[in-house]
Amino acid sequence: MKKIKETKSSAFYQQQYRQRLREQGLIKKEVWILPENATKLFEIEKQFRLVSNTCFNNKQENNKMKKNEVWSITDLYQALHDSQLVKQDFASIEVIDGIDACLHIVMHEYGDLPLFLSISNQQIIVEALLWPVDIVKQPTQFNEEILYTRKLFPLSTIAIEKTGDGSLNYIMYGALSASSLLSDIIYELETLSDNVIKATEAYEQHININKLN
Repeated sequence: MKKIKETKSSAFYQQQYRQRLREQGLIKKEVWILPENATKLFEIEKQFRLVSNTCFNNKQENNKMKKNEVWSITDLYQALHDSQLVKQDFASIEVIDGIDACLHIVMHEYGDLPLFLSISNQQIIVEALLWPVDIVKQPTQFNEEILYTRKLFPLSTIAIEKTGDGSLNYIMYGALSASSLLSDIIYELETLSDNVIKATEAYEQHININKLN
C-alpha cells in the first residue's frame, strides 16, 4: 500500500494511547505468558478495561456479506460507517480515492492511531506505520529480534516498506479474506491497533528517541 500520509511514528500514538488510558483511571500491569496465549490475553484485557472497552460485541455487528461475496471499498466503507465502532466514536473513517482506493481509519481508542485498509487479490490488507528504518539503533539485531518474537503479536506481521517519498519504514499489517464478515474485519482493526501499541512498548529500547518527530 502506497498511500500512508501520516509521518508520525507509532511512538507518538503510543504516548497518546497511554495518556487516554490514564485519563480513564486505568493502570498498567505487566504479565508473563506463553506466546500461544497472546490472543486469549488480548480478549481478557479488553474485558478488564471496562471504560476503555469498546462496549459492543463484534458478533452483534450486521454481517450482510453472503458466502463468497467480496467486499468493495465503497461497500466496506458504508458498513464500517454504520457499525458501532464508528457510531460510538471509537473510530472515524474516510475513503482515499485513487487508482487503488483505500480506507483511512483513525482508531480513537488507540491514541488516534491511523490505519490504512486496501482490498486486492481477494485479500483485505490493514496496515499501520511503526517507525522509519533510520531511527533504529542496530537494524540487523532488531530484525533478528522481530523474527524471534513475532508470535507475541497475533494476526499481525512486521515488515519494511518503501513509501512514496522513497523512505523506508517499518510497518505492521494484517491480512484476511476479502469475503470476511464485518465482525472479523473490526476484530482485525482492533487487534492490529493493540499490537502496534504493544510492539512499540516491546521494542522501544531499539529506537533512537532523539530522532523521533
